[in-house]
Amino acid sequence: MSSPSAQTLYAAIDATWPAAAFHRNGPWTLRRGAGGGSRVSAATLQTEATVADIKAACDAMRDMDQTPIFMVQQGQDDLDTALAGQGLVIKDPVTLYSVGLDRCEWPKPPRMAGFAMWPPLAVCLDIWQAGGIGPERVAVMDRAATPKTALFGRAKDSPGGTAFVALKDGIAMLHALEVLARLRRHGLGRDLMYSAAHWARSQGATDLAVLVTTANEGANRLYRGLGMQAVGGYHYRTEP
Repeated sequence: MSSPSAQTLYAAIDATWPAAAFHRNGPWTLRRGAGGGSRVSAATLQTEATVADIKAACDAMRDMDQTPIFMVQQGQDDLDTALAGQGLVIKDPVTLYSVGLDRCEWPKPPRMAGFAMWPPLAVCLDIWQAGGIGPERVAVMDRAATPKTALFGRAKDSPGGTAFVALKDGIAMLHALEVLARLRRHGLGRDLMYSAAHWARSQGATDLAVLVTTANEGANRLYRGLGMQAVGGYHYRTEP
């Protein structure tokens, strides 16, 4: 089975990590993020945009009390050039990884890294909070109207890590993988990925996908080391 296309993954991101509201504005889809970060606040282009369209989108985002920010998806080189011409700068390049679960020979997760539940335990919220994933991003998870779960794992007999996984059209998207700093380098991130694959299979998913900033070298090594393939990406452009 071939890997899902980048466009399919973009749609899965919107469903599994949804904005508080979506609005159509000319050629754009605008998102109201409600404090949930760039991914749920960025405008995306649906057709073609003029300079006037870019300025109108910036005004509309300011009217929502948001800093203008645009997601530039793979292949949108003309848009990237136009946004740069308006003084908008690159922020947070992101790589999309996926693996087909029919080709994935990962082992069954260890018992202490295989807890799946929704809603998340209080200890999951504490781990996310320690990693900078606060209530606004947890609210994004709550909004996802798809099959979903929180994962919880332990390391060295202590609560250690958590992640969020949600399903859309056969793609299980993993978000917000967080391991406490003092318990990193004990394999818990890998074990949580095993747990994600195990849960995804139980839900009938065909693929497991994740997105990570290029700057996060440790996470990129983890996903590549597990045999996941880079299948797309994007970056943002925003005001300096």
